[in-house]
Amino acid sequence: MSGNTVTKPQSLSFTPSRAARELELRRGEFDLAVHLGCVRTVPDEGGGGRGVTRTEIDRLRTEEGYPEALRQRVETVGTKQGAGLLEVTPTRFTRLARLGVVVPVNFYLNRYRAVVWLYLAEELRQFAIDGDNTGLVSGRTPSGLREQLEAGLDLRARN
Repeated sequence: MSGNTVTKPQSLSFTPSRAARELELRRGEFDLAVHLGCVRTVPDEGGGGRGVTRTEIDRLRTEEGYPEALRQRVETVGTKQGAGLLEVTPTRFTRLARLGVVVPVNFYLNRYRAVVWLYLAEELRQFAIDGDNTGLVSGRTPSGLREQLEAGLDLRARN
């Protein structure tokens, strides 16, 4: 062999399921973390799906509070838990969601084939402490918004 052989350094890339195990996340949490931009992915050289590099996993592992901090960023809650975070009734929370004030990040169909909307817990905590939102969280719903609800408006995502 001649000494002219050029080899490319292999950048170690993990599949999404392996990366989720490495980051101590459930697969759904990992998918949401990728969607939110918390975990950066790279295209697979073989033409497959996307992967996560070892350097990205190491970066996330060295963050302060790992893995709880990462899990907290992608924690999702349903209507009942979301209402608890905002300290409102589930009915009021649903009305806020229908108006598009709080935005779901995911959904699934339960065993009764009803849509269950999931919301980011961190966004709801921020919404609750923001002073501009006290009129929406407590007291009567403003008349313009009330009329929209009575007309059947629902601004949650359809797809």
